[in-house]
Amino acid sequence: MSNHEQYFLGVDVGGTHLKIGLVNKSGDILSFDKVDTAPYRDDPKGFNTKFVEGMEGILAKYPEVSKVGIGLPGLISKDRTTTLEIPAIPALNGFNLKGALKEKYPSISFFLENDAAAAAIGEYRYGKNNPPENFLFITMGTGIGSALILGGEVFKGGRGNAMEMGHMLSRGNEGLEKLIGRQGILRIMERFIKGYPRLVGELENKELGTHLLVDSAKNGNEVSLMVFEEVGRVLGESIVSAIRLLDVNHVYFGGGISAGLEFMMPSMEKTVRQFLTPYYVKDLLLTKATLENNAGTLGAAALCFMED
Repeated sequence: MSNHEQYFLGVDVGGTHLKIGLVNKSGDILSFDKVDTAPYRDDPKGFNTKFVEGMEGILAKYPEVSKVGIGLPGLISKDRTTTLEIPAIPALNGFNLKGALKEKYPSISFFLENDAAAAAIGEYRYGKNNPPENFLFITMGTGIGSALILGGEVFKGGRGNAMEMGHMLSRGNEGLEKLIGRQGILRIMERFIKGYPRLVGELENKELGTHLLVDSAKNGNEVSLMVFEEVGRVLGESIVSAIRLLDVNHVYFGGGISAGLEFMMPSMEKTVRQFLTPYYVKDLLLTKATLENNAGTLGAAALCFMED
């Protein structure tokens, strides 16, 4: 590896795994590791100590790296040093992760960010469609995450954790994530399978999952298409609110469930255009993010572009 090229390490912290990528400035993933975090959880020293110690082996493997970006699934302090609420890994709550890493590895710069915000930064830096300076990013997976890129930077809000769209109330009393996060979508699927027995087709007696939903929609399954239509409408309503608040006209969708975006799009577009005035819709672009499965790792690596 040539010395003049810069390499970054992107660490995407998930509920069960760390995904770690060696990334160059152009956004190529040159090497990739997936680390099971079960041993971190079960270790008597505790998750935090194990995580900090575990970086040693990773950094030793990539001696050319001096900057590491870390995407975390939850709320972090405005100065991006301390994890506040990480629902998937409660042991991390209230831990000065950046401080502990800096103390152990003083020659390395660490950059922490919320995982949805990291994915949005990844799209901004590495996205294939040359994203604008301002856009809303929505990631649809187990939950619903979101971030706003404003003037090319993550909009942090008053205390550091703006843009939790997944927890906006929708349909009166439920959070968006509850309605159309993975579990919510499977509930809709179940309801429609019961409600339209004649249209069930290939979904009959199958274990329900989002891959099945996307694949069967591609085959034209009517129940699956109706599920996506419902998801598109619910999501569209929240996007109307978000666009009115933020006044952005580009929305990017990432995460596993965005694989079915084409099937949500008609009802989502219709909802958005029904409730927004011409000012908002004339240049509106709702589109799929381009980094696909690498969004977490590339997003974490893209944090390294920020100054320490």
